[in-house]
Amino acid sequence: MRTTLTLDDDVATRLKELARRKKMSLKEAVNTVLRRGLVAQQGRQRDARPFRVEVFHSPFRPGIDPLRLNQLADELEIEDAGGRPGR
Repeated sequence: MRTTLTLDDDVATRLKELARRKKMSLKEAVNTVLRRGLVAQQGRQRDARPFRVEVFHSPFRPGIDPLRLNQLADELEIEDAGGRPGR
């Protein structure tokens, strides 16, 4: 099929570079890229399930880092013993 296609400058440049690198005509480069894009879209439509995020309810208040609780416990223990926490 013969048709007229208007390409953005950046797309035309990249297609010409691809054609030069792969040693193919511009027509072959355009068809190859379009085929790949169409196949990729078909795969996404078949597997298209909405992405859902499950809410995690933490027992800690916002800003509390549970990975640093041991450090906090150590610092409180040092303070109770009359020393100063080292940082």
